Amino acid sequence: MTNVMLVEDEDDAREILATALEEAGYKILRADNGAVAWRLLQEHEGRCDLILLDLMMPTMSGWDFRRKQREDIRFSQIPVLLMSAGAHIATVAGELGAAGYVSKPVEIPELLQSIRRHSS
Repeated sequence: MTNVMLVEDEDDAREILATALEEAGYKILRADNGAVAWRLLQEHEGRCDLILLDLMMPTMSGWDFRRKQREDIRFSQIPVLLMSAGAHIATVAGELGAAGYVSKPVEIPELLQSIRRHSS
């Protein structure tokens, strides 16, 4: 089973995405900001196959989380898919060394296809 960390600050969006991913057979770790995601990553000792990362969040943004993740050899190889409504998401994904991105509002079929492509 693929373990996916879902980092999204909007409660409804996080739960809708988590439910869809669980129904598709993924095990989901939920975080509502980058600081919680960082703590979960350490608690689970990096046993995460993919991180779905929102960029605009309180406490610790997706940018800050990704920079921290890339600097830590224990977690730097975990692929990240960015989620954003921003117009320049492709550029940001490249700058942050992300495996890919999905635009918000997230389309579940597109998300599932991206996860399959980047978690195998």
